[in-house]
Amino acid sequence: MSDYFELDGTCLTVRLPAEVDHPVSDLIRKESDRIMSDTYIRTMVFDFRQTCFMDSSGIGLLMGRYRALGMRQGCIRAVEVSGHIDRLLHLSGVHRYIEIDKIQEEGKIAWKTPMK
Repeated sequence: MSDYFELDGTCLTVRLPAEVDHPVSDLIRKESDRIMSDTYIRTMVFDFRQTCFMDSSGIGLLMGRYRALGMRQGCIRAVEVSGHIDRLLHLSGVHRYIEIDKIQEEGKIAWKTPMK
Protein backbone atom coordinates (compact mmCIF):
# COMPACT_ATOMS: atom_id res chain seq x y z
CA MET A 1 0.00 0.00 0.00
CA SER A 2 2.93 2.37 0.59
CA ASP A 3 3.46 2.45 -3.22
CA TYR A 4 0.38 4.65 -3.39
CA PHE A 5 1.76 7.37 -1.10
CA GLU A 6 4.39 10.03 -1.70
CA LEU A 7 5.33 12.62 0.90
CA ASP A 8 6.90 15.90 -0.19
CA GLY A 9 7.28 18.29 2.73
CA THR A 10 3.77 18.92 4.04
CA CYS A 11 2.06 17.59 0.90
CA LEU A 12 0.90 13.98 0.74
CA THR A 13 0.14 12.60 -2.73
CA VAL A 14 -2.06 9.53 -2.99
CA ARG A 15 -1.98 7.65 -6.31
CA LEU A 16 -5.31 5.90 -6.51
CA PRO A 17 -5.63 2.46 -8.16
CA ALA A 18 -7.91 1.60 -11.10
CA GLU A 19 -10.84 0.76 -8.81
CA VAL A 20 -11.59 2.73 -5.66
CA ASP A 21 -14.11 0.66 -3.73
CA HIS A 22 -14.76 0.03 -0.04
CA PRO A 23 -11.71 -2.18 0.75
CA VAL A 24 -9.30 0.15 -1.07
CA SER A 25 -10.84 3.26 0.51
CA ASP A 26 -10.49 1.70 3.95
CA LEU A 27 -6.81 0.86 3.37
CA ILE A 28 -6.04 4.36 2.07
CA ARG A 29 -7.88 5.94 4.99
CA LYS A 30 -5.97 3.87 7.56
CA GLU A 31 -2.58 4.50 5.95
CA SER A 32 -3.20 8.23 5.50
CA ASP A 33 -4.31 8.46 9.16
CA ARG A 34 -1.05 6.75 10.17
CA ILE A 35 1.02 9.14 8.06
CA MET A 36 -0.90 12.16 9.37
CA SER A 37 -0.30 11.06 12.97
CA ASP A 38 3.47 10.96 12.32
CA THR A 39 3.85 14.00 10.05
CA TYR A 40 2.16 17.39 9.71
CA ILE A 41 0.20 17.32 6.44
CA ARG A 42 -1.08 20.61 5.04
CA THR A 43 -2.28 19.41 1.63
CA MET A 44 -3.40 16.08 0.17
CA VAL A 45 -3.37 15.46 -3.57
CA PHE A 46 -5.36 12.53 -4.93
CA ASP A 47 -4.04 11.40 -8.32
CA PHE A 48 -6.86 9.83 -10.36
CA ARG A 49 -4.67 9.10 -13.41
CA GLN A 50 -5.29 5.31 -13.29
CA THR A 51 -8.77 5.37 -11.77
CA CYS A 52 -11.68 4.27 -13.94
CA PHE A 53 -14.15 3.25 -11.20
CA MET A 54 -15.06 4.84 -7.88
CA ASP A 55 -18.06 4.14 -5.68
CA SER A 56 -19.53 6.11 -2.78
CA SER A 57 -16.78 4.94 -0.43
CA GLY A 58 -14.33 6.93 -2.58
CA ILE A 59 -16.47 10.04 -2.06
CA GLY A 60 -16.44 9.30 1.67
CA LEU A 61 -12.67 8.92 1.56
CA LEU A 62 -12.23 12.37 0.00
CA MET A 63 -14.65 14.05 2.39
CA GLY A 64 -13.13 12.26 5.39
CA ARG A 65 -9.64 13.49 4.47
CA TYR A 66 -11.08 16.99 3.99
CA ARG A 67 -12.51 16.87 7.49
CA ALA A 68 -9.31 15.34 8.95
CA LEU A 69 -7.28 18.24 7.54
CA GLY A 70 -9.47 20.81 9.25
CA MET A 71 -11.85 21.64 6.37
CA ARG A 72 -9.57 24.38 5.01
CA GLN A 73 -9.99 25.81 1.52
CA GLY A 74 -7.55 24.15 -0.88
CA CYS A 75 -6.36 21.42 1.50
CA ILE A 76 -7.54 18.62 -0.84
CA ARG A 77 -6.93 18.44 -4.59
CA ALA A 78 -7.98 15.85 -7.15
CA VAL A 79 -5.71 15.77 -10.21
CA GLU A 80 -5.80 13.94 -13.55
CA VAL A 81 -9.54 13.40 -13.16
CA SER A 82 -11.31 11.72 -16.12
CA GLY A 83 -14.66 12.92 -17.40
CA HIS A 84 -16.50 10.05 -15.72
CA ILE A 85 -14.95 10.67 -12.29
CA ASP A 86 -15.40 14.46 -12.71
CA ARG A 87 -19.11 13.94 -13.30
CA LEU A 88 -19.33 11.75 -10.19
CA LEU A 89 -17.54 14.39 -8.08
CA HIS A 90 -19.89 17.09 -9.34
CA LEU A 91 -23.06 15.02 -8.86
CA SER A 92 -22.05 14.23 -5.29
CA GLY A 93 -21.27 17.89 -4.52
CA VAL A 94 -17.64 17.21 -3.61
CA HIS A 95 -16.49 19.83 -6.14
CA ARG A 96 -17.61 22.53 -3.68
CA TYR A 97 -14.98 21.45 -1.16
CA ILE A 98 -12.00 20.22 -3.16
CA GLU A 99 -10.10 21.50 -6.19
CA ILE A 100 -10.49 19.34 -9.29
CA ASP A 101 -8.01 19.33 -12.18
CA LYS A 102 -9.40 17.46 -15.18
CA ILE A 103 -7.37 15.60 -17.80
CA GLN A 104 -6.97 17.81 -20.86
CA GLU A 105 -7.76 15.79 -23.96
CA GLU A 106 -5.69 16.57 -27.03
CA GLY A 107 -7.45 18.80 -29.53
CA LYS A 108 -10.14 19.95 -27.09
CA ILE A 109 -10.32 23.34 -25.43
CA ALA A 110 -11.29 23.46 -21.75
CA TRP A 111 -13.46 26.53 -21.19
CA LYS A 112 -13.27 28.10 -17.75
CA THR A 113 -16.25 30.41 -18.34
CA PRO A 114 -19.50 29.77 -20.22
CA MET A 115 -19.49 30.76 -23.88
CA LYS A 116 -21.81 33.62 -24.87
